[in-house]
Amino acid sequence: MSSGTLVRSLGTAALAAVVVVSPATAVAAPSPAPPAPGAPPDGAAGLLSELRLLYQQAEEATESYNGTTAELKKRAAKAKKLDAALVTARRSLAKGRDAAGRLAREQYQGRSELSAYLRLLLMRDPEAALTQGQVIQRLAAGRAAAVRRLGAAEKRADELAKESRKVLAEQRTLTARKKKERDTVRTRLRQVEAKIATLSPDQLAEVSGLERKNTDRAQSALVASGALATSRPPTAQGGEAVRYAVRQIGKPYVWGAEGPSSFDCSGLTSQAWASAGRVIPRTSQEQWRQLTRIAMNALRPGDLVVYFPKATHVALYIGNGLVVQAPRPGTRVKVSPVASNPVLGAVRPDPDGTPLASYEGPELPAGATDGSDEGYGASSAPGA
Repeated sequence: MSSGTLVRSLGTAALAAVVVVSPATAVAAPSPAPPAPGAPPDGAAGLLSELRLLYQQAEEATESYNGTTAELKKRAAKAKKLDAALVTARRSLAKGRDAAGRLAREQYQGRSELSAYLRLLLMRDPEAALTQGQVIQRLAAGRAAAVRRLGAAEKRADELAKESRKVLAEQRTLTARKKKERDTVRTRLRQVEAKIATLSPDQLAEVSGLERKNTDRAQSALVASGALATSRPPTAQGGEAVRYAVRQIGKPYVWGAEGPSSFDCSGLTSQAWASAGRVIPRTSQEQWRQLTRIAMNALRPGDLVVYFPKATHVALYIGNGLVVQAPRPGTRVKVSPVASNPVLGAVRPDPDGTPLASYEGPELPAGATDGSDEGYGASSAPGA
């Protein structure tokens, strides 16, 4: 099958064309301006622009939700460690207070080093006095150390208690933010559903056809630029990430999901690399921000292709100009052309890895390229 036939048979939906700047770089073309609020869409192009805007807003809110969820997990883990440390500190403090209590009782009962010191002054035997003095010094040093330990334990317990209260307050703030972001995602996706419900089958077909045409044009531009011409083998970890992603083909997109039965875009890419033994950031924005950026003409299987100006979508490159992605609500994990969305750039999770001497990618399951990316014909409402 020729590359052009393959691209047309994929049935994916580009959200905008990709303008190739050089064989090494591809950037998204400016998106058409969305119609003014309340204005009727201008045919398929207007509908596509409106739906694209709604989906981008939903995906941006989803990635914000994912980021807050990841941060909340970190705070919960920190709170757990602080709780354990606080228990240990309080036990130490209790022991210190018991020791201080014994010192006070001995002092009151006349059995402390002070009374011994007074007895020493009255002794006539110099040798016995010297021995008694050494004993008293050791006792005094031990009790002074006990007092210092008590002070240190009190300070440590106080610091841990303050830090624990701070983390709990942060958890409450993050929990409230997570709820707000979840509600934003739901609102955006309901807006998409409401819009789709107003479209006739002919309008939906026209919009999908326009998106497929945009994809074909963008993919052809990338191929013509030479950006996808070179086949590079992945590292061992990159190959494992690809195999993991391919095994997930057919599973539904669910916002905020990171497997094993469903995924969102960055949930799929982060779990693919986790399965290969390398932890990468959870969200597409952080993957774009933290991982090593590479030129589009340097892609090798396992690299991540990031989309849209705000890095709100991501897919995993598998070679031959194709990616595995969880497109959006209403779709399933599938194989798409690299240019199925406006490309922002690419990043590499394993820049320090050694590429394999030879590589043969996993066989794609039947129907891996079936379906479209737009999800316009299915329910988009979040279930969580």
